[in-house]
Amino acid sequence: KVAPAAQDTLDEAALEEELRRALEEEADSLTEQAPSVAPLPRGGSSGGRTLNPRISVVGTFFAAGTGNQATAKTYDGGLSEAEISLNAYVDPYSKADFFVAFRHETEDPFEGPDSGIAAEGEFAPELEEAFFTTLSLPFGLQIKAGKFRSNFGKINQTHPHAYNFLDMPRMYVNFLGEEGLGDRGVSVNWLVPNPLDFYQELTVEITSGAVESPSFAGGSNKLLYLGHLKNFFDLTENATLELGFTGVVGPHNGAGNETRIGAVDVTYRWKPLRRNRYQSVEWMTEALISEHREPGGTITSRALYSFLRYQLARRWFLGARFDYSEFPDNRHRNEKAYSLILSFFATEYQKIEVQYQHG
Repeated sequence: KVAPAAQDTLDEAALEEELRRALEEEADSLTEQAPSVAPLPRGGSSGGRTLNPRISVVGTFFAAGTGNQATAKTYDGGLSEAEISLNAYVDPYSKADFFVAFRHETEDPFEGPDSGIAAEGEFAPELEEAFFTTLSLPFGLQIKAGKFRSNFGKINQTHPHAYNFLDMPRMYVNFLGEEGLGDRGVSVNWLVPNPLDFYQELTVEITSGAVESPSFAGGSNKLLYLGHLKNFFDLTENATLELGFTGVVGPHNGAGNETRIGAVDVTYRWKPLRRNRYQSVEWMTEALISEHREPGGTITSRALYSFLRYQLARRWFLGARFDYSEFPDNRHRNEKAYSLILSFFATEYQKIEVQYQHG
């Protein structure tokens, strides 16, 4: 005779054994019915969906007006730029990026009485960027080669449609040009290990120096050299601080003269993670000092801008920016501007901004 407790134990063991056998039979049945899976195509096979490039088109539309009656127009508007981007992984160890922009050829219609009239309505294609990037080099290294935007300051690598304001700060325009600093060359990026355990990234670039800008000019056999150090700190659970340093040296005419620029950028961000999800603050400031060396001496000039943005609601942001800029070839001439920017993010893919600027 078996005791009741022992009988219960035997019944549970028998039930577990029966369930185990049933599961094994079901697994064998599924294995027999499963279709064979073909391996992913390799190399440049057109059949591999994973190798298809990611394609996007971004259009920038604008309307602008001015109270200055001496300009060619007091109002202008329409399509400013259309940009096509293609991005794809070449293999698990590298990727390629291409950006082609169709930009309005006219000059700023608010620059002077004759600006922008001759080429009204014309658009011209331009290869903005085309570069190859490695992804798995040892020692935290990454190499980029091709034509690209230089890693200068905070926003030089950002495309205009992704700015938090409508126009490029005067510091960039007066020293680096309307499109910022970009050229053909090689960039080496190193994720720096450090005992303090914060994010630190060092970038060194060597470019051809052929692209003209207010500070640098082609026509010589000298290259342009750039170094950038990025430091990123988590201050609290809700706040971060980014501190960057940039140095650039390159030719500015065919006579062998050169320009040296040193710059610093500071970005503070605050956004609560546990409450007030639609509230945030961003403060960004950049400043530079330039030494423009001429046969008659060295011209030292300075520039800066400071931008503050506050998130009002889920989709609404209010920002303000101050610009001050001298010129690389004339420190006694300067520009100041005050801007107020209201931004509305209708969706992830659509942004509407209104900016008022005085100066």
